[in-house]
Amino acid sequence: MIQKITFFLVVLLAQTCISQAQDRSVINGKVESNTSDLSGIYVINAQTEETVTTDTSGSFSILAKPDDVLVFSSISYKEKRILLKAENFSNLNFAVKLNMVMYQLQEVVIKKYDNINAESLGVIPYGQKKYTEAERKLHTATALNATANGGGMVGGSISADPLLNFFSGRTAMLKKEVAVEKKEFFMKLLENMFSVEHFIERLKIPAEYVKGFEYYAIENDKFTVILNSKNKTSTEFLLGELAVKYKELLALGEK
Repeated sequence: MIQKITFFLVVLLAQTCISQAQDRSVINGKVESNTSDLSGIYVINAQTEETVTTDTSGSFSILAKPDDVLVFSSISYKEKRILLKAENFSNLNFAVKLNMVMYQLQEVVIKKYDNINAESLGVIPYGQKKYTEAERKLHTATALNATANGGGMVGGSISADPLLNFFSGRTAMLKKEVAVEKKEFFMKLLENMFSVEHFIERLKIPAEYVKGFEYYAIENDKFTVILNSKNKTSTEFLLGELAVKYKELLALGEK
């Protein structure tokens, strides 16, 4: 008897589901929002619990009927519920507008501690000279290590490396690297401080000679000292004087 009742309920439930499915038809729609990727948004029929997801363009298709409620849900968008009407099924441009969820970040306060640096933390001694890469190589190549084993030198009190570097020409080569590095530093500093238009329009340097004028300027020791101070007014004043001399040299070269 119990088996018959169970069989009857299963058949009844199946017929109910088939009947509901037969009553519903496919509705095609599209999700719209102010973003290009609209894929993966859940579209749920609240009555049948059928669930589909949108494609990249936001399009979807789902079984439904008038008076069904479609639920649009995604972690990036605010949930929206739409009560379907008969005209929605005949509307070829059935679209649902979704609003993105705006997550408000907590305020981040960045404090600047001017007195905290490598020296104050004890990483390096106070007042220690800071070397560039080329200067570090030159210092290493020329430093006399008084505690080194002489390795055959009389008394064995100093390292032979500085002498070997001097006679081999390595010291001279490293000095040239330091000089080139300084020029590159001043060149970047000058180009960051003044645009190409400044040289052409204000200083009247021909466009094809701007780079040459920059090299001419950083060869002037007085100019590089002022440039390194980052005082733009003083730098611009001396740059103007150098521009006059440079244009005179150009005029002589053209004669």
